[in-house]
Amino acid sequence: MTYQFKIQIKGITKPPVWRRVLVPDTFTFQQFHFLIQEVFGWENVHLYSFSEEVYGGSFRISEPNEMDDYSIPTKDASKVKLRAYFGKDTSKSLVYWYDFGDDWMHIIKLELVSDEVLLHPRCLAGKGTCPPEDCGGVGGYEYLKALFREDPESEEAQEMREWLGLEEDETWDANYFNLEEANRYLSQL
Repeated sequence: MTYQFKIQIKGITKPPVWRRVLVPDTFTFQQFHFLIQEVFGWENVHLYSFSEEVYGGSFRISEPNEMDDYSIPTKDASKVKLRAYFGKDTSKSLVYWYDFGDDWMHIIKLELVSDEVLLHPRCLAGKGTCPPEDCGGVGGYEYLKALFREDPESEEAQEMREWLGLEEDETWDANYFNLEEANRYLSQL
């Protein structure tokens, strides 16, 4: 089976940041984590988990860690397949929590289940630039967008350009999304 998911970062608007992907049902949640990292443009430098709700639920899917002190059971992301949770139920959704400091919450909605056999994941569509790592969560990202929109020539905007690794004449665009590039990254999974 093949799943079609819409994955959207919670709390970001104007523009929202989301991706629509096709994924084989045989993917583990660890593989799904890597897919999300690639299709959004994250750098995979922070911890993550999947759960039913923001900050909770009846289970958690993540990488095993002896330091975990959660009151809910944690399942090993490398062993649990997507089909074990989703089956054929398009009413199901999950939360993907990336970076437990900046708290990037991604709402994952299963939109469609097909009998198509898919060997490799694909990105179908998307919108918005992924926030930079360690920019301070949704508030920091909204501030960054406002700075480039309202005061792009300021000293602070110039410092942000340097922090982002942009060339002096290069601009940053919150609306940027390149489908071909996203699929090129996915092809390397």
